[in-house]
Amino acid sequence: MTDQGFPVDEIDTSMPHPARMYDFYLGGWDNYEVDRMAAQRVIDVLPDIIPGARANRHFLHRSVRFLAERGIRQIIDIGTGIPTSPNTHEVAQAVSPDVRVAYVDNDPIVATHAGARMTGSGNTEFFLGDVRRPRTILDHPTIGKLIDFDQPVAVLLIAVLHFVTDEEDPAGIVATLRDALPAGSYLVMSHATADFHGGSFPEVSKIYEKATATLNVRKRVDIEPFFDGFDLLEPGLVQVPLWRPDGAGPTADEVSRVGFYGGVARKS
Repeated sequence: MTDQGFPVDEIDTSMPHPARMYDFYLGGWDNYEVDRMAAQRVIDVLPDIIPGARANRHFLHRSVRFLAERGIRQIIDIGTGIPTSPNTHEVAQAVSPDVRVAYVDNDPIVATHAGARMTGSGNTEFFLGDVRRPRTILDHPTIGKLIDFDQPVAVLLIAVLHFVTDEEDPAGIVATLRDALPAGSYLVMSHATADFHGGSFPEVSKIYEKATATLNVRKRVDIEPFFDGFDLLEPGLVQVPLWRPDGAGPTADEVSRVGFYGGVARKS
């Protein structure tokens, strides 16, 4: 059994899982041979996936710190992936220890690590859920325990929606989440794009076709409507290193290697 009460044999090691592949890109070890083989094939085709994944992770850190500094005390992190410190709650609670974080992911291997790395403080919980069924996330008992929808909430969709096909209606998923949020809530989203590495992505997509979720990269013009009903904060939807960078900011060469857009938006 995992710490979350799920049989370990529910973990599918016959197919690569995007969360475990992402863990490999970040230099983690919580993955299986099938994940490492698929991830290495992606790296061989698109070496920039490694700096891109790291830049995406740093965007998460900056955006969470930004929200906590502006008084957000409730976060729903959907598609959290394999724990990689600092995690969302560690960043937020460094600003204010009373921030509550509900972690959600559809991979049981995340549950095997959640007890040790993401829960236990009293203000953080993890449960298995799928972004494709947002209503089941919103109605989950853990959300009822941690999240007060009479107060502002931040929803994180970091590198998640590019694993949702157009037929699965990513805009509708975000709209369901949006409609549950009170005014003053935030949406933080990042999404893979082929705008900068177009020639590599057909082969990368073929690799993900053999994983548990396909890769559906989108252009900026197709990602921005996911923020409908929210007000995008400056600097808008940009490559993730350009979103409110720390210090002097990234160089042009560093930005050119990152195929992720990111943005933070507020519900009026």
